[in-house]
Amino acid sequence: MLRVAAKRLFPALLRCSNQPRISSSLPTLSGVRTPRFFNCIASEAIPNPNSAFSDSGSSSPPTSGRSGEAEDRIYEKEENPEPGATKTRPRAQYQDEQARVLSASLPHVLKLGWTEAAMIAGAREAGLSPSVLGSFHRKEAALVEFFMDECLDRLIDIIELRTDLKTMIPSECVATIVRLRLELQSPYISKWAQALSIQAHPLNIPTSFKQRAMLVDEIWRAAGDDAGDIDWYVKRTVLGGIYSTTELYMLTDYSPDFHDTWAFLNARIKDAFDLKKTAQETKYLAEAVGAGMGGSLQGFIKGIFQK
Repeated sequence: MLRVAAKRLFPALLRCSNQPRISSSLPTLSGVRTPRFFNCIASEAIPNPNSAFSDSGSSSPPTSGRSGEAEDRIYEKEENPEPGATKTRPRAQYQDEQARVLSASLPHVLKLGWTEAAMIAGAREAGLSPSVLGSFHRKEAALVEFFMDECLDRLIDIIELRTDLKTMIPSECVATIVRLRLELQSPYISKWAQALSIQAHPLNIPTSFKQRAMLVDEIWRAAGDDAGDIDWYVKRTVLGGIYSTTELYMLTDYSPDFHDTWAFLNARIKDAFDLKKTAQETKYLAEAVGAGMGGSLQGFIKGIFQK
């Protein structure tokens, strides 16, 4: 009987060894997706893998009608974390804390300069831990840039209140606004050389250049200049140079109320507007000469002043 049973079972085992172990109609394990927030989802919201194997036409698990409820529980848990769980503070809260630190640090600049020490003092005055300074990528530069933005906002407010600026000639208006802006930083003049060195650092130059470009553009707009041609770039480049040279002159001016600085500023503004007037008169002269000598000279001169 044992021989008969062996003869019957042995061929059957040979046939089974030639067949695949898993039926091709079953999905692979890679078809079962793990929920993204696996630890936060309730167990009843996790799809049953066995139900996926019962469907031979799809390799993905069936969608559960409770998945939306599970996601709601996720967000609710993030907004109301369990005791002891860490929660990342929103970006707006970090920005608010940074602004408080920078604003409170400015009075300490007069004694400590544009330094991390001034920011530490500002953080303590704002009621925050000095560790908040770790959220600043460029500590001293952030303090200087914050001050520049504050000065621009204050200057815009002053321009809106000074209705007499609209009655001034352009040169007088530009000189007045530049003086108003420089007066805002006059209390920090003893530490301003340090601020300029921070702005001149290669990592800080792009932001510094952008802030000064915005300042110069605002001055010209207040003076009533909205030109959109090549003069737009020329005027702002010239005024940017005048502002920077006056700013440097101010560092070594020990006259009462910076009297010499304002005289220097007025002279530079006058030279700039006289240069424009001279260029315009030369252009008119070229047109007059061209009327008698032909259009070639006129076109040549016009081409020079349009470049």
